[in-house]
Amino acid sequence: MFESIRNHKKYLMGFLLILIVPGFVLFGVQGFSDPNPGGEAVASVDGKDITQAEWDQAHRVESQRLRDANPTLDAKLLDSEEFRYAALERLVRDRLLVTAAEKFKLYTSDQHLARALQQDPAIAALRRADGTLDVEAYKQLVGRQGMTPEMYEANVRADLSKQQVGQGVTGSGFVPADLAQLTLNAFFERREVRVQRFAAADQASRVQPADADIERFYQENPALFQAPEQADVEYLVLDAAALQQSVTLNEADVRSYYEQNVSRLSGNEERRASHILLSVPAGAPATEKDAVRQRAQALLEQVRKAPQTFAAVAKAESKDPGSAANGGDLDYFGRGAMVKPFEDAVFALEKGAISDVVETDFGFHIIQLTDIKAPKPRSFDEMRAQIETDLKQQQAQKLFAETADTFGNLVYEQADSLQPAAERLKLEVKTFKGLTRQPGADAGVLANPRLLDAIFAPEAVQSKRNTEAVETGSGQLVAARVVSHAPARTKPLAEVRDSVRARLVAQRAAELASEEGAKQLASWKAGADASGMPASVVISREDPKGMPAALLKVALSTNPAQLPAWAGVSLGDQGYAVVKVEKVLPRAKRDAAVPNQEVAQYTQWWTAAESQAYYEMLKEQFRVKLMVPAPQR
Repeated sequence: MFESIRNHKKYLMGFLLILIVPGFVLFGVQGFSDPNPGGEAVASVDGKDITQAEWDQAHRVESQRLRDANPTLDAKLLDSEEFRYAALERLVRDRLLVTAAEKFKLYTSDQHLARALQQDPAIAALRRADGTLDVEAYKQLVGRQGMTPEMYEANVRADLSKQQVGQGVTGSGFVPADLAQLTLNAFFERREVRVQRFAAADQASRVQPADADIERFYQENPALFQAPEQADVEYLVLDAAALQQSVTLNEADVRSYYEQNVSRLSGNEERRASHILLSVPAGAPATEKDAVRQRAQALLEQVRKAPQTFAAVAKAESKDPGSAANGGDLDYFGRGAMVKPFEDAVFALEKGAISDVVETDFGFHIIQLTDIKAPKPRSFDEMRAQIETDLKQQQAQKLFAETADTFGNLVYEQADSLQPAAERLKLEVKTFKGLTRQPGADAGVLANPRLLDAIFAPEAVQSKRNTEAVETGSGQLVAARVVSHAPARTKPLAEVRDSVRARLVAQRAAELASEEGAKQLASWKAGADASGMPASVVISREDPKGMPAALLKVALSTNPAQLPAWAGVSLGDQGYAVVKVEKVLPRAKRDAAVPNQEVAQYTQWWTAAESQAYYEMLKEQFRVKLMVPAPQR
């Protein structure tokens, strides 16, 4: 094929020229450079569209993240309309915060970014015994997320800028305790009620649907009786975790690894320090900053003359609210826990020594090193199990990387069967019958959204050829092939007649229960004797006494201005209930410690409400539009 193309390349180039040139004339360069030509817009922020493709990608990423965090999660939840729409809302919110950060010029400095990266536990764990960062391990860490270090750091910087958008609101939330208690007491007040239920089950015997009724219900509700699209598949899994089980280690390699890494395996040195912090307000003029520096220099001279007074001076002068009360004590910490200038100063000191004035983003520090905790070397026997696990993981990852390309090429080049790849790599061809687009937990790796998309793609279904090798997790590739396929269909009435009849009876029984309940409610409101109702109970949001949510809501929201107050509430397929509110009672007494906890919780709710109101204001300011209707709940 390629030889034929080379032999006829002049004709081919001429043919392509005929196709391409009119396109430039009609649509211009933009029509070809647009990464989403004709992409349907599903939302817009500040006049910039969010496309269907971007929404789909956001949904896939979020689904995969949740699957990785919880492999047993029901795939049906992730593919529901509600979850998909929530992914769009999160995407819109993210774009809005990015736009606001740009418009408000909320930038993240290099120092702020560095501090955030240093405080990331995943990155801090990559530091060597000498405190330097293992750059290759860092590249691998971010590479597993499909990013370069530059891309990852740009994302972190953007996230930090976005966080600044709402910090002015979230950081200033405050509610007076009296107001919080007044609101909470009203919210948790109790009501003495009588409840009469009219159960749908009691009406079922009255419903005797005819064959024509059953057929009509079946015809009007075909979606209730669908058999989903299904496929019987076979698949191969290349898994680094499985490869690890086959790795055998050489005794000499295990001992050599221990000897070369004993200091790292034993843990890192920790140091204990105290500090005096003199902070500088953000954006302060140079003169003010110089004045603070001079004050720090004066304190430094004071504590160097009398080191035993360091704690007392820290209590009196330090502006660090977390350590000043403890004489500036920061307890033990290792490398990577503090910002770099502070860390460098601490790990350059001898025990008992006091540093020069150290400047960081927080202000000016005077540091005293109070103790050094050196790691205790661990013996080979103590570390053997961990070393063997580490070495097996390393070799399995290396083997997986070497095998992954071969795996992908084999399932692609010999696409009519998975057997050649299985024989070459000594893998087992597994099978699964009745796979659907919303599989259960028993589907295992086949529940991966990307793999499902590949399996149910038209070309895979029609040609019965292997899918591409799909990454379904860290160190895991899967390829599958459809053996047989059954499209979605409405089950024949003969197959589902009993189910149709049961649904119809339940629906009509609930309607009869509602009719009876509404009639009885009207009678009691008109003055009929209600002494036969069940005994009264006291309910509240704290103690609902097992009441259904809909019934509880109606009972607690009924206007108590004139008691008794009557209300009726539909309980759906369970029937109907009549509620008689007889008394309104104050909230039950609580332990002495509870009110303070409640005020704190209420303040959080209030702050969240203010944040949401601020977000809604930003949506209006930056003209947020969602073109897709929210799913019915």
